Formats: sequence, C-alpha cells, structure tokens
Amino acid sequence: MLKLYASFSTSVRTHPWTDPMAAIRVVRLFAPLLAIAGLRAYATSPPSTTSASPLASDVATIQQAAASMHPESSFSVDPKRLKSALAAVPARPLAGMSRDEAWLNLSRLNPVLADGHFFVGYPSWRDEAADHLKDGGRLFPFEVMVSNDGAVRVVANLGGAPTPLAGRTIRSINGVSTRTITNELLRHVHGDSARFRSGLLSDRWWFFYWKVYGAPNDFVIGLDGSTRTPTKMAASSAVPAVIAAEQSFERQFALELRSEQSAVLTLNTFAWPNAEQFKTFAASAFEKMERAGTRTLIIDARRNGGGDDALWLEGVLPYIADKPYRWASTYTKRVLRTDPAKGEVAGEVRSGSIDTWSTPDPKQPHRFRGKVYVLIGRTTYSSAVLFANTMHDFGFGTLVGEGQSVRRKQSGGVQKIDLPATGLSLWVPRFILTPPAGDKGYWLTPDVEISDDGINPGAMVEAVLKRASADQASGAASPLR
Repeated sequence: MLKLYASFSTSVRTHPWTDPMAAIRVVRLFAPLLAIAGLRAYATSPPSTTSASPLASDVATIQQAAASMHPESSFSVDPKRLKSALAAVPARPLAGMSRDEAWLNLSRLNPVLADGHFFVGYPSWRDEAADHLKDGGRLFPFEVMVSNDGAVRVVANLGGAPTPLAGRTIRSINGVSTRTITNELLRHVHGDSARFRSGLLSDRWWFFYWKVYGAPNDFVIGLDGSTRTPTKMAASSAVPAVIAAEQSFERQFALELRSEQSAVLTLNTFAWPNAEQFKTFAASAFEKMERAGTRTLIIDARRNGGGDDALWLEGVLPYIADKPYRWASTYTKRVLRTDPAKGEVAGEVRSGSIDTWSTPDPKQPHRFRGKVYVLIGRTTYSSAVLFANTMHDFGFGTLVGEGQSVRRKQSGGVQKIDLPATGLSLWVPRFILTPPAGDKGYWLTPDVEISDDGINPGAMVEAVLKRASADQASGAASPLR
C-alpha cells in the first residue's frame, strides 16, 4: 500500500512516550519483502544499554519502534505476549555472533507479531540470495508447496523448470523428517496466520531452509511412491522462481481469452515499477474483451502480494465499477512528521473516516458488464486485499478460492528500521485500514471456497469456468454470485 488515495476526517488519540522520533532519520526507499513498492527505510541509533549482547540492544530497538511507530501493535499481537516473547530472546554476549545467528534468534518473534507487515528480517532477502549465488553458493533444488498440515510437495525444479517429480511428497531431507523441518522453518516466518505463513514458506522454502539448515552442495531427499529409498540430488544454482518472475512483465500480468465468451486476467502483483505500462496493458485487455464479447471474467490475484494501490484504482476499477466506491472506510495512523498545515504532530495517533469516493466515468467505452470472479489464495496480501475488499463490498465481483489466511483489515505504510547491532531490519506499519463495509468479518473469506491445487493452479480456473458456463447454458442465476 504505497499511497493514501483519500482525504480524511480525523480525530486524535495521543500516546505518551519519551521523544521516540528523535533517533529516526530517513535513509532511502526500499523494495519490500512482500513485493510492496516504495517502503520508507529508517535507521535508529542503538539505545543505551549496559548489556554487551547485540540481541539485547536490538530487542530494545524493536520495543521502542513498536511503541513509537506502530499505530496500534495490539492489532496483531497481544501486548503481554509480545513482552514475553521479547523477554525470551536469549542475551548472548558473543562478540563474534553472525548476522545469521542473530536472525535465527530474532526471527522467532515473527509468528508472534502475526502481521505480514510487522517482522524482523534481512535488509534484503533478494540481495542475500543474489550474493549467495554469485559467490558460488547453491540452494535446495526444488520449488515446493507447503500444505496447511505441513506436508511438502515438489512443484518444479528451482527456478520453475518442469520436473517429472512434480506432485511427489518429500518425506525427508538429509535424514530429517520433512514435518520436523517444516515446523522449525515456520518458527521464523512472518504473516497474519499459520495458513499465510505456510503459503509464504512455499515460495521461499529454499531461503528459509538455507538460513536454518545451511546450503550443502548435495541433498539426500526421500520421496513418497514406489521407490522410497532416499536419493542424492545436487543442489541448484538457479535463480528461484519468485525472484525471476518479478523481473518479467509477462509472468506478472496476462490476459487469456477463453472459449465460451470467458477470459482470465492474471494480476500477480501491484508492485510493478512502471505504472503506465500496466495501465496500458489493462486498457488493451478490457478493449480486447469487449471486442471478443467476453461475458465471464476471472481475475486471478492468488499470488498477488500487493504493491501500489494506484495500479488497480486507476488501471482496473474504471473498467469494472458501476457505482461510486472507496477502497476503505476508516483509518488509524501514526504521524511521523509534524505538519502544521494539517494540524498533525509527530508521534500522535490519528483515526478518522476516508471521505474520498471514486465515481465511474459513464462514458468509459470499454466497461466490462459481465460476471466477474476474483480468485484469492493464502498469500493474497496488502493492496491485493484492499482490491478484493473493494470488489466484494461493492458487489463488483465474487471472491473465489481459499480464505481464513489474511485479515480484511490491513496494516500498511510500512517503515523499515535498521537494527544496527545485528545488521538485521525491522518492518513496522504506521497505519491500519478498515474495509469499505466496516468490521464485517475478520478474515478475507471467499464467497465460494475452492481449494487451490499448487501443483495444478489452473484447476481452480477451470472449476469456476465450468460452473459459469453451465449456469449460462441453463439460464440460471449463478450460485457463485
């Protein structure tokens, strides 16, 4: 969520602390962990402490940031539980502690923080991976899917190339049960829920395995099936699929015109850096659908981790909306800088309503007038949740897929804070947005639940198209609506 597309009516809740903003300075813009564009990065001076432990020093910084930057940390974590988790971080006065060792300790806070925008991580996991591969390092050889019950299945070779092993369940890695490995890795993953964290681990298994268990040149992997003897397999030097896809417009966005007057519009991110390129693509897509007489549109946002709201507010909604809409109803934000013109004082917490509504252009020549279905998944997040909320709450589309993974009410305006003692970083949100329809439902929940097959992602698309086609043929009102 990069921009606040609204004017606010505000009330003010002020929270006391001792000059929490004095140590914070802007250093640069940063590309985020969930592919959210344009986060602000901050550095903090180490707080005074008598402990020689780098962990204790950065724990103090985390405590300070949670109190002085988050608008309401209890949004995702009970304050007593957070205090207990911070106190449980071991105070290790080891002068030679590596950054990886520090991460192994501090990242255990992430499931406790329970928010995809509030976590401890590396300054850039992408750069971390790039440097590792550049230096001749290797990674786990497969892209995988981690199910909600902890099972791990092969999806493809690392990087996305097909493998005949796709669909096979991995039973063990280097003599360790995969369930044991999964449970350990999930202790370091961030996100709103266990389901979300399993989805995120699926995309970054190679990263978390590397950081927790190391990166050997070979793996002994046990698979299910007729041949159950573990097999020695070489590690991979391929660029992981999640990173490679970010560089390709065609892997992020696509339009597929299908038979029976249907189409699939894939939107895998809203973080594409060239907004005009996306809007040109979207305009062309809706024009093509109009020429093809498309009556059923599926928007696939299952893998969309968010980004800049402008992409969907200016590139998608103008072709779908048939009534005035807004993308949220209320907000709570932490003021970072004093602004006399707005009557804002750094450090205060403001809450209010979002009063800006967008009105569709009645002369829009390529408005889509058919049925719209939005596919959501375990890791649909951030701005993509705002998009799904808007589509659902104003009746612009039907949500289909998996739910109970991320909150409808989203945090945002993420700030990156350096943890100077360990070289790690803390991400913390500065605002919280309530959906257009208000606090109706905690989790983002589909109108129609269909399980996502990570090995065959097209299965959900086919299921929706089959139902929509049958309804059109019978002339019945679609039960998916």
